[in-house]
Amino acid sequence: MRMKLDVASKRRAMRLEGAVIALFFPALALAAQSPVRVTGGLVSGVPFAHGLEVFKGIPFAAPPVGKLRWRPPEPPAAWRGVRQADHFGAPCMQPVEPHRVGPWSASFLSMRPSSENCLYVNVWTTAKQPSAPEPVMVWIYGGGFVSGAASVRIYDPSALARRGVVLVSFNYRLGPFGFLAYPGLTQESPHHSSGNYGLLDQIAALRWVRKNIAGFGGDPREVTIFGQSAGAASVWLLMQSPLARGLFERAVIMSGPAVIPTPAMMSAKRSLAEGEAQGRKFAALLGAHSLEQLRALPAKTIVRDSGPIDWEPVEDGWVLREGWHPQREVEVINGMVADDIGIGYYGNGAPPPVTLETYRQKLEAVCGTELSTCLQLYPAHNDQQAASAILNALRDRARVSLYKWGVLQTRMSPRVYIYYFDRKIPWPQHPQFGAFHSSEEPYVFDNLRLMRRPWQALDWRIAEQMSSYWTNFAKSGSPSGASLPLWPPLRAGNLEIMQLGPRMKPMPLASSSRLKFWLGYLKTPLGF
Repeated sequence: MRMKLDVASKRRAMRLEGAVIALFFPALALAAQSPVRVTGGLVSGVPFAHGLEVFKGIPFAAPPVGKLRWRPPEPPAAWRGVRQADHFGAPCMQPVEPHRVGPWSASFLSMRPSSENCLYVNVWTTAKQPSAPEPVMVWIYGGGFVSGAASVRIYDPSALARRGVVLVSFNYRLGPFGFLAYPGLTQESPHHSSGNYGLLDQIAALRWVRKNIAGFGGDPREVTIFGQSAGAASVWLLMQSPLARGLFERAVIMSGPAVIPTPAMMSAKRSLAEGEAQGRKFAALLGAHSLEQLRALPAKTIVRDSGPIDWEPVEDGWVLREGWHPQREVEVINGMVADDIGIGYYGNGAPPPVTLETYRQKLEAVCGTELSTCLQLYPAHNDQQAASAILNALRDRARVSLYKWGVLQTRMSPRVYIYYFDRKIPWPQHPQFGAFHSSEEPYVFDNLRLMRRPWQALDWRIAEQMSSYWTNFAKSGSPSGASLPLWPPLRAGNLEIMQLGPRMKPMPLASSSRLKFWLGYLKTPLGF
């Protein structure tokens, strides 16, 4: 144990040293490299320690303002000379985030002023002139389609970029700016669609990557998209969009569709008619009676009144078609955390109030007409047992649902991997948060240094292994690699899921009796 702690201490010291160098002396590590030509003109980045060069705030589309509000993204205007890509673009319009929402501290939130002029891409690379192009990983942030930004601290991909991949992140339109469906918008569209502007931004960013990433040392034929929460739902939808075909080869879905087996989570989309009906109500709330009046409203007015509404993608017939249409030949990782949304803690981070008195009602919500069976499988005789029984039932149900989703996906994908992350972030002040929704992100990005927590040697090991799994997958289509516990691909009938956390190995989806029940009770995801 002493040796492990010494290694961890040395690793922390090296990271702290690198962070200090990068923060205060970014130009000392490398001489400035030659500019890169991208769509629009030349850009120059900022050299950091360990051979890393970072390009921030490169426009991949024209600002979606004025007449371009609620239209598909257009190419950026060209610029003269060399553009200094040394700072993030503004986050897309969204409500101002508080410093803490339940378990989500400032590290997980966008704290910068937002703007409609927000469509910018960022690149981290150590491979501008490699002997061979490096695989590319493109991050899509979460936030319920209403908040988030590529500049959120916990998404810093510097550590991943040093593992032999080129990292890309970007902003996409959110809330009503990204997902307003409205009859006037549908009528003016040559595709008779509206409501998926945020997804169109994502597709435009992926097209930018395909066209420009070679200049940064990336391989445009080896692109992996990965996202969490709404970013995971975006990955799932991009796998189905005909407009995104051929833009990526691999996909990682972190706490997205298939985790909670409900139609809303499975589809992550609604009909165009439903979206237009919501759009009409929203316009009336704003006092706007035409598309012209909507476009004339100040952005802050639109954001101010958008809060109570759920903004989601729609089946518009152009970006997204009705039904399930996944891309073939896309390799996939899909997974969840132990206390994900709807399992352990909800959107505000508060634990659900479960008592012995409410236990039966809450278990019925999980098990439906098979309540009597679940009462035997998940018994409880006091409040503590009641809360634990509900939690175990939800976790078992979610893992089996994830397995069934994976089996269905294997019909389309050459390889599918599923995981269950159960490491609780050390947080003595809030042990109740557990392995909360998005808590795997600092481990995937190997960014524990960015959060003030009493990390243990175990946490540094988990971060090392998880970040290696993710980058290995981007390189080869398999997360496994030398010195890592084997992560086998999903096979129908192999009723296990890869456990990521204190133990790194396949684990049963549930105990035998519970597993038999859920396999029979749960319908195949998406109703198939």
